[in-house]
Amino acid sequence: MKTAVVLGTRPEIIKMCPVIRELERRHEDYFVLHTGQHYSYSLDGVFFEQLRLPRAKFNLEAGSGSHAEETGKIMVGVEKVLLAEKPDVVLVEGDTNSVLAGALAAAKLHIKVGHVEAGLRSYDRRMPEEVNRILTDHCSTYLFAPTAKARDILRREAIAEESIFVTGNTIVDAVFQNLELAKENQDAMASLQLRTGEYFLVTLHRQENVDDAERFGSILKGLAEVGRRFSMPVIYPIHPRSVKRLERFGLDPLGLRVVDPLDFLGFLQLEANARLVLTDSGGVQEEACILRVPCVTLRDNTERPETIEVGANVLAGANQAEIVRCAEMMLKRERNWQNPFGDGRAAERIVRIITEGS
Repeated sequence: MKTAVVLGTRPEIIKMCPVIRELERRHEDYFVLHTGQHYSYSLDGVFFEQLRLPRAKFNLEAGSGSHAEETGKIMVGVEKVLLAEKPDVVLVEGDTNSVLAGALAAAKLHIKVGHVEAGLRSYDRRMPEEVNRILTDHCSTYLFAPTAKARDILRREAIAEESIFVTGNTIVDAVFQNLELAKENQDAMASLQLRTGEYFLVTLHRQENVDDAERFGSILKGLAEVGRRFSMPVIYPIHPRSVKRLERFGLDPLGLRVVDPLDFLGFLQLEANARLVLTDSGGVQEEACILRVPCVTLRDNTERPETIEVGANVLAGANQAEIVRCAEMMLKRERNWQNPFGDGRAAERIVRIITEGS
């Protein structure tokens, strides 16, 4: 059994690292194909080093572009590698253009596709990620659902029961494994002069937020007001996409402490010790839930409803007053919720299923 792991962005590297480690541990025949969708060293290459992963055998260096340009360029590159390497199965994770392109290229070559984190839905098709995850699910051979809720969504979409496997989410594996590495890492909190429980942490970069000047501006005002209201610094490691939109729209993140992007271990350290996380990232919603850090989601919907159901998260949208109200509510919430994403053995199950069929 030869496995191709196709990934292209920071979240995919993080969530696939337990799978890569399990393939290594079992001495399986596999290779990593990096599409290069994230091409900045600070957002990408450093993660392989810090997470102690073998470097990708292939890097397509696709870079950015329109959705059609990115997806098409990646499909062409992935197809060439798959034709040369002839893997038996291609693993993809999540909902990026790299995921859809990798899955389509493999499916059209009649190579089995395994979708890690299958069955997530926001039910908002304006989001490119929603389109990507739906299409990827429907051309996959193995659908690795993180929760029973995700499994039930796939069943309702008439996906064959024998193709669906509830494995838990590899983010739990990644958080548990990488917290240990983070303890050995340079202290990000010390470098930023932060103390445990005495700051708020923000991520804000999704297209539906930062590409809309009015929405982006409203969220920034809400975040600044949260900092003022509760007398806490609001730390914002800013994504390059967000920097470009700030400049284009003439927005100024007054009241926020904007810092350069952090490596994953540094970010995980800040996340684990924050008083509150405010984010538009699906992965960060999961991580905060696992770490028992209250979360306010700066979106109108989420494909991680389990985080809301257990009490770890709340949707605030982009309204300034609602962001403040939700922050106040989550700051009062006890951190006693149960992690809904599994026991940290998802990668073990996924690799066993594709290699042993059980």
